[in-house]
Amino acid sequence: MAKRRKVGNLLALAVLSAVVERPMHPYEMATVLRERGKDRDMNIKWGSLYTVVRNMEKHGFLEATESVREGGRPERTVYGITDAGREELVDWARELISTPEREFFRFEAGLSVLAVLSPDEATSLLGRRLGLLEAEIAEEREALARYGREMSRLFLIEEEFDLAMREAEAAWVRSLLDELTSGSLPDLDLWRRFHETGVIPPEVLDIAERSRTKDQT
Repeated sequence: MAKRRKVGNLLALAVLSAVVERPMHPYEMATVLRERGKDRDMNIKWGSLYTVVRNMEKHGFLEATESVREGGRPERTVYGITDAGREELVDWARELISTPEREFFRFEAGLSVLAVLSPDEATSLLGRRLGLLEAEIAEEREALARYGREMSRLFLIEEEFDLAMREAEAAWVRSLLDELTSGSLPDLDLWRRFHETGVIPPEVLDIAERSRTKDQT
C-alpha cells in the first residue's frame, strides 16, 4: 500500500529529482523538468510548482540557500535538497518501483460506459483511437532510436515503458475491433438491439440483477 506522504504531489518527486543535482530556483526547476519531459512521465500542474516548493521547504525536504537577482528581474530564491529530501526521494522511488498501485485511466472510464454508444459508433471511434495510437507509437519508436544513439538507456527506461504500454493498448484495441467487425463479440446482438429499440433487453437486466445480488452476499 502506498505511503501517505507529507507532500504527495508527484511534482514534488520531479523537483527532488532535479535539485538533487544542484540547487535551483523554481523557474529553473520548471525549465529543467520540461526539457527532460517530466510532464510526459507524470501528471504535472505547473501552476502548483511554487506551492509544492514551499510545502517541501516547510517539511524540511528543501532549504533556501541564497537569493539571486538577474538583470531587472525580481529576486529569486534558490533551493537545495536536504538530507531529509534525499531520503524522501530514494524512499519514494523505492515505493513506486516495488509496489503496484491501482491507477485510473480516462480510456478505462470510457470503456466502462461503452454501451451508451451504438456498436457502429463505438467501432468508428475505436478505429480512430487506434489510428492515433499507431501514429504516436511510430513517433515514439523513432524518438527512442534517435535518443538511444545519444544517451544511456538508463535515462530512457520510462520512455520504453510508455511505448510498451501504448503498444499493448493498441494490440488490445485492435483485437476488440476485430471482434466488433467480425460479429464475434459476445452479446453484440443484445447491445445492438438496445440501440435499435431503446429498451434494455431482459437478458441484460437479468445479468445486472444477478451481479447485484452476488455483491450483497
